[in-house]
Amino acid sequence: MGRPPIDRRPNALLAHWHNRTGMSNAALARAVTTKAAELGEQHVTADESSVRRWIKKGETPRAPLSQIICDVISEQLGEHLTLADLGFGPRGVQDAGHPDLPWEASSTIGALAHIIRSEHMLPTTRTTPEARDVHAGPQLLDPLQSWVSAPSSVADTSPADPAPGRIGMSDVENIRAVTTTFRDLDNRHGGALSRKAVIGQLDEAVGMLSGTYTAETGRALFSAVADLGSVAGWMTFDAGRHSSAQRIFVTALHAAAEGGDKAIGAHLLQCMARQMSHLGHYEDALDLVALAQYGARRRLTPAATSMLASLQARFHAILGNLDDSERATDQAQEAFTRIDSADEPQYMAFFDEAELCATLGVAHQIAARKSPTATRGHQAEKSLRLITQALTHRPEHRVRSMAFDHLGLARTHIAVGELDGAYEETRRSLELFGVISSRRVADRLVELHDEAEPFAGGRLGQDLRQLIAAAVQSE
Repeated sequence: MGRPPIDRRPNALLAHWHNRTGMSNAALARAVTTKAAELGEQHVTADESSVRRWIKKGETPRAPLSQIICDVISEQLGEHLTLADLGFGPRGVQDAGHPDLPWEASSTIGALAHIIRSEHMLPTTRTTPEARDVHAGPQLLDPLQSWVSAPSSVADTSPADPAPGRIGMSDVENIRAVTTTFRDLDNRHGGALSRKAVIGQLDEAVGMLSGTYTAETGRALFSAVADLGSVAGWMTFDAGRHSSAQRIFVTALHAAAEGGDKAIGAHLLQCMARQMSHLGHYEDALDLVALAQYGARRRLTPAATSMLASLQARFHAILGNLDDSERATDQAQEAFTRIDSADEPQYMAFFDEAELCATLGVAHQIAARKSPTATRGHQAEKSLRLITQALTHRPEHRVRSMAFDHLGLARTHIAVGELDGAYEETRRSLELFGVISSRRVADRLVELHDEAEPFAGGRLGQDLRQLIAAAVQSE
């Protein structure tokens, strides 16, 4: 029922908490077996000798037994303990953030090692309080279902005769022009630098919603505000302010519904899907894409259809659904052949050949990491070809996207153990990272840093991780 750690040291942390319960070895074994049965884990059993091996020989029980032991001891003591508190960390590492640490040398050493490792962990916005406050699952998705059928309630608030101060289509066009300007600034410099400015502009635009206008102008105004909200939310997301970004996206989606604009609503949902994926809520990301596809099914342009399918390909790959990922890739490529840029809205201008290739290239990169060794190289070749093609076609002002592209190439090289290529592409990504302000790029760099850990024992792997660490920590 267990596997001994390499050094076979006694588990002092487990012994400490076991002693605190006052239970004998036999009593703990009985409680664990009973708890396992309650959870439907009939095959999981323990006896007195099992408990001795866990404590005296430092054997780490396999899942789910380790968690069941943790649950039993936590319930017995009336406080929440983690696997790490019981010394069931990776490779037998005993890290303890709990203040009730045993007064014992090996536990002290293990706890100090854990603290030092924690202090050296690179910063990431995925673990901030803002990220933890983001709504997910049914809490997020259930309220958004109403977007599909929500009617516009915009009424004609204008007097019969034109009056001074009445909002007209020229005001709407001004908002759209400002939105285009901020979208360009975001692409060139990242979201953090202009985030407060775009939110200030959004505040001005929202103030206009309380003015007087015809019903037609009102719907166009709500639509324009929704689009400006998509940029404000995106910049806020890029700056790592996740719960704030989500609030902006959701309220902008309501504005899109008031404007009767299903297309901009779908655009907002794909922004939210990307955020959910960034934060590790991959099922939610897929559900948001599906909601966008269904809710705007009669309003989706070929570019929007292709974009949503390409995101599906990426999210399915992350979840290990490689066949579904391939099908979505085919759908994205087919829809892309039908695009006529003259018929696409301005906010879809970003989804060009470069963006399609980059998104699908990342999907193949993820598939390479998920694939058996025999097919990993084939997936990596597709990824390298597509992302390189993306870089070839990127407009110069898409600086952040180019940083992501080089980072994508680096991660593909890492997936197949090509450290020279990974180092060179990381260096190029960091050159661009130095001229933008984007916490999203920083978070992806941290992912690459973690993916390079298996190679940290070699000079090039160590250099790569140090290169990333220096850049991210200086942010």
